[in-house]
Amino acid sequence: MTELFRHPLSQAALWFAVILALSALVVVVLRKWRGGSYEGQPSASELLTKFREVHARGGLSDDEYRTIKTKLAGDLETRLKDNNKTS
Repeated sequence: MTELFRHPLSQAALWFAVILALSALVVVVLRKWRGGSYEGQPSASELLTKFREVHARGGLSDDEYRTIKTKLAGDLETRLKDNNKTS
């Protein structure tokens, strides 16, 4: 059995398997980490509601509100398209 692991091809296959397993582990950890970082952030629709309220109180000019609304509407549209593609 030890002679099998002394062969260069067997060693290469073993190292390849180890590197592949470590790479898969890194991908899993990164996906969990990235997925968790978005949980506490408000959605674009929530942000739009808050900015609408600030605009109504006079905290934002019409131009500022329009710019924010345009940007958030684009984000909402992109998310809706992505959700429709995955459904």
